[in-house]
Amino acid sequence: MKVKDKVISVVGGGSWGTTIANIIGENGYKVFLWLRNQDLVNEINLNHTNSKYLEGFKLSENIEATNDLKKIAESKIIFFVVPSKGFREVASKLGDYLDGEHIIIHGTKGLESDTFKRMSQILKEETPTKRIGVLSGPNLAKELMKKHPSGSVIASNFQEVIDEGIKILNNRYFTVYGNNDIIGSELGGVFKNIIAIAAGISAGLGLGDNTKSMLITRGNIELTRLGLRLGAQINTFNGLSGIGDLIATCMSPLSRNFQVGYRLAQGETLEDILKSTVYVAEGIQTTKIINDYSVKNKIPMPIVRGVYKILYEKKDIRKIINALMLLKAETEMDFI
Repeated sequence: MKVKDKVISVVGGGSWGTTIANIIGENGYKVFLWLRNQDLVNEINLNHTNSKYLEGFKLSENIEATNDLKKIAESKIIFFVVPSKGFREVASKLGDYLDGEHIIIHGTKGLESDTFKRMSQILKEETPTKRIGVLSGPNLAKELMKKHPSGSVIASNFQEVIDEGIKILNNRYFTVYGNNDIIGSELGGVFKNIIAIAAGISAGLGLGDNTKSMLITRGNIELTRLGLRLGAQINTFNGLSGIGDLIATCMSPLSRNFQVGYRLAQGETLEDILKSTVYVAEGIQTTKIINDYSVKNKIPMPIVRGVYKILYEKKDIRKIINALMLLKAETEMDFI
């Protein structure tokens, strides 16, 4: 395939950022992929692999890795996929090279711990870019690298952002839809990681799909409570970036947050789990952020509260899960 004239940039060379870059490269675009690690930059450029995050997969030869953010700014369309912990720092540095003509679509599923701000809000604060979008949906990186059919959502207040994102990403195995609810699309991607930890715990305890189904359904109710309080549109939570992402993340062993919960239930400590993985499990930090917010604002979120007690108060896992399963209400609607 002839490389298209337009060059697209991706900031973040973890599993998801690299997968996005690979999709774009396979769609015929030249891609600049920014990452900090010089050894990985060299590996990607020489071998077309990223063995740290996507071992066993060959990457598109249209990808050029770099650790120069100024080079990234040469593209007018940038996909930003940096973990929430370092999101503001990298956004601020990139912002020095941007102008109001750029489009940024982020794919980070986290919140800023000190401010409760979403990633799109940080991009608006740290860059001169106004045309901002979010990519969110049930997208497990390794399944997409295997070209398993998948769908996602680009949400933005600007139709141009949605149209450009769809044009760049859509192909025979990846279908992208548009949405104008940035708040709901971001919150869906953030919140599902907490429920995935709970689902992993239930699996690690030997509980079955009935339990997971209950956690997913009631987790979506907690997400909806939070989302409506923050101005999201309720229908978003019935789509790919809501219940769709919840199902994929809670049912798949490929989910890093599911794995955290599973390993906790198997008796490992959180500290040991974190030491043994290169992947960022956003749900760990997100649990504390959303738990603190829900307590402060009196939003009933028992699953979030239960996961928080397991992660941060070292409460007995089986007792917490059993308590969650036995919550009483007069009707199902009382949970809503």
